[in-house]
Amino acid sequence: MSLPEGYLDYPARRHGMDHDRYDWSDMFARKPIAWPDGARIALSIVTHVQHFPLDMPAKPFKAPGALSMPYPDFRYFTNRDYGNRIGVFRILRLLAEKGLRTSFAVNGCIATRYPALLDAVAAGGHEVVAHGLDMGKVHHSGLSIDDENAIVAETLRLLRGATGQPVEGWLSPGRAQGFNTPELLARNGIRWNLDWANDDLPYRMRTKEGPLLAMPLAYETDDRVVANEYFQSEPEWVQQVKDRFDVLYRESAEYGGRVMSLPLHSWVSGMPYRVEYLREVLDHILGHDGVWTAPVGQIAAAADAQV
Repeated sequence: MSLPEGYLDYPARRHGMDHDRYDWSDMFARKPIAWPDGARIALSIVTHVQHFPLDMPAKPFKAPGALSMPYPDFRYFTNRDYGNRIGVFRILRLLAEKGLRTSFAVNGCIATRYPALLDAVAAGGHEVVAHGLDMGKVHHSGLSIDDENAIVAETLRLLRGATGQPVEGWLSPGRAQGFNTPELLARNGIRWNLDWANDDLPYRMRTKEGPLLAMPLAYETDDRVVANEYFQSEPEWVQQVKDRFDVLYRESAEYGGRVMSLPLHSWVSGMPYRVEYLREVLDHILGHDGVWTAPVGQIAAAADAQV
């Protein structure tokens, strides 16, 4: 049986990437970024604060870390909820001890379920980043534009109303986006997002609603990923984060400022046996000269005119 004429024709086949969200570039060939006061590293700490509903839908997929036992999965529900009751406050205490102002990626429903938690984050001088409505509402291309826009808008309404912050940053549940997500974020006043894990520096993305800045958020040294996907130990996580920092710090001497992103989860690093490993990581990084720790929005603002 012969193939029909034109079977192998594909109008999008061309040299280059399969989308036009941004231009490809070699990070080592870019114009160097200069951080405030001559800092070599911008330390971007993002603590995830999440709610996993007991009745999480399984389609089209569950966000990483989702409940996995038969309903009602109280085993994993309460393990995740530990982060909202205890773990997040343990991380807040450590950050306060170190005098650090950072970012917290928060599900919108936290504003009504745990208002005291948001108050504590704001009282510590930390920035709130929108992290979707809850971990059961992932973004994907099967959603209609209206339905997805409603999720984005409701998330921002809750978080902006509860904190009084502009909330201009976004991290999707599971870092998942559909084809329409960037446009909807920009339409709702989001200036930067943390979903794309392909760079160590900020870069501009194109949307039909205006530009969006992609901010680095490490995936392979994310505390949840190392513990729950790679099944590696806490000392191994510490070594990996230290190694990541050391390479970026060394590169910054020749190529300009770098972003050292440190993703944390309140229900992972907030555990009593893990928080001291987080302390070890922070002591290593902060023991170097030229490290500027700031909320992601502040780092984005510093980079915006340079990328």
